[in-house]
Amino acid sequence: MTQRDFVGYAGRPPQAQWPGGARLALQIVMNYEEGAERSVEDGDASSEVLNCELVGAHPIAGRNVSIESMYEYGSRTGFWRLMDVFRRRELPITIFGVAQAMERNPEATAAMVESGHEIACHGLRWIDYQGVPESVEREHIRRAVQTLQSLTGKAPVGWYTGRASVNTRRLVVEHGGFLYDADSYADDLPGWVNVDAKQHLVVPYAFDTNDMRFASPAGFTNGTQFFEYLRDTFDLLYAEGADTPRMMSVGLHCRLVGRPGRLVALLRFLDHVERHDRVWVCSREEIARHWMQVHPPSKGR
Repeated sequence: MTQRDFVGYAGRPPQAQWPGGARLALQIVMNYEEGAERSVEDGDASSEVLNCELVGAHPIAGRNVSIESMYEYGSRTGFWRLMDVFRRRELPITIFGVAQAMERNPEATAAMVESGHEIACHGLRWIDYQGVPESVEREHIRRAVQTLQSLTGKAPVGWYTGRASVNTRRLVVEHGGFLYDADSYADDLPGWVNVDAKQHLVVPYAFDTNDMRFASPAGFTNGTQFFEYLRDTFDLLYAEGADTPRMMSVGLHCRLVGRPGRLVALLRFLDHVERHDRVWVCSREEIARHWMQVHPPSKGR
């Protein structure tokens, strides 16, 4: 992560060759973070203030019980609402699961496992690792993987920190066992990077097609804006996909889009997707495995 790449595919992206001749690989992520955010009860100085209903909130000394309950809404209600949507529509997703959050909700974790959705590792806790010592971050990666394997019976093959440090990717590769990480927002297609002389796959994520903008200044203020932005992104990428197939990521949070007034926008978007026949709705693991087979590092980026 210390070496920046301003060139990428230089306007000549590879032909993704998605299964079934799809123009677009649509990947939906559900972030499961509730219970792993900053919390006084976990030894932090203040409660988390990001990605909640109090847009622009500042940390206060001690607990913020209002924000705590907003996070609890995600695990108590929003999670189940979202899981029901994807079950009814039979759509595969990737769950970015934070180990501590999953550990604190055995019922939700059991539902994740039973669903068959990919469970990628979203770290040990949902905190900013920018200022965390390298040795501590390394230990958190180890414990996060160990916890998810214990909870789900399977080691995660995908990694996403979210608020990563310059050391994160190197530490993830050092740990080993991952097919990909998602700590990049630099492209509409996967790509290979060199990490300590090893070829490592990055499957980029996105913050614009993400419900976190409901909790951001100048972000989405209503569901219609969210729907229209997702729809317009989908339509352009689908059109481009006639010549060069693309990938689209949609990021969801249980405590945000899990609210009724926002979920309607997601349902409208999924209805729109279903009216198109050359779309591959898939997990990030499926994208990674496809890319490894069709575009291994020996064939280029």
